[in-house]
Amino acid sequence: MPTYEYVCEGCGHQFEKFQSIKAEPARQCPECGKRKLRRLIGTGGGIIFKGSGFYCTDYRSANYNASAKSDSAAGGAASPPATAGAAATPSPTATAPAAAATPPAAPAKASAKKD
Repeated sequence: MPTYEYVCEGCGHQFEKFQSIKAEPARQCPECGKRKLRRLIGTGGGIIFKGSGFYCTDYRSANYNASAKSDSAAGGAASPPATAGAAATPSPTATAPAAAATPPAAPAKASAKKD
């Protein structure tokens, strides 16, 4: 259930009220008793998503944070290890020259100037 902020336009009293989304807005001021309350638009509360399916970097363990800190203090993060055979066998597309992707341009037409 959200917390709503209210202000009384009669006496200026401001307060927060914890109520259901489906509940009608409060109308009567608890300080002066007048029916001049106005609900304010608040910033809301923060939401934290935890569990599988969210970014793995959002909530890292203390061990991971400690090792990352020691890596950055040692001069930067180490590069990821290469897989066996990936560097030994270049792919045929990597060494082949690139083919022309676009056809040759058509000659430009001369525009006739009208007087």
